[in-house]
Amino acid sequence: MASDPAGRQSEVRRKAGRPTKAVLELGRITQTALKLVRQEGYQGLTMSALAKRLNVAPSALYNHVRSKQELLILIQDHLMSLVEVACFDSKPWDEAIQDWARSYRDVFAHHTPLIPLIAVQPITNSPQTLRIYEAVARGFQRAGWPEDEIVNAIVALESFIFGSALDVTAPENIFDVGELQAEAPVISRAVASRETRFGRYTAAPAFELGLAAIIQGLRWQLSTLSEGRSTI
Repeated sequence: MASDPAGRQSEVRRKAGRPTKAVLELGRITQTALKLVRQEGYQGLTMSALAKRLNVAPSALYNHVRSKQELLILIQDHLMSLVEVACFDSKPWDEAIQDWARSYRDVFAHHTPLIPLIAVQPITNSPQTLRIYEAVARGFQRAGWPEDEIVNAIVALESFIFGSALDVTAPENIFDVGELQAEAPVISRAVASRETRFGRYTAAPAFELGLAAIIQGLRWQLSTLSEGRSTI
């Protein structure tokens, strides 16, 4: 049977021009962006640098993500989708907060360069992020929190969570006073006493202490708000 070089060349051209799957998809873009931030910091996250990591032209990237702001929405949504919120459907609000806060902190402890951005990133057009906030807000609402205080309570918790996520990356010697013990005797003894009880510095004991204190404060605040409004 005679060969058909022209036919084979035509088939090769058709395959080259019609890839069986897209070169880019949003999940791959997001994961590559996160890896870039982990390795280079947020300052290294540019559209051109990301396109290079993806081995595509910047124009190809812009076909999927129109701006860096849109890229941040993808990153925010991915990270927030990892945060546990099902607990608010099955546990009392104050117990659910513990699971949510621990999960939230753990997620962002692995992505600390993004904390300054995500902490002030609007939730507009971010479906997974909105899902998280809606679940938490519903938990507070069911517990009897006034609607005008729910966001305040969530932001108060987030401020603590983001700081605690940064603390996870702190070095063990963060509170070593060096040769200045005589000038700071109280903190020196406090550091030594803590080390005796907990070992070298880790963020966990401080986080658990702070979380318990905040939840206790929120319980008191809810009680106060409920009593105050019941007299109006």
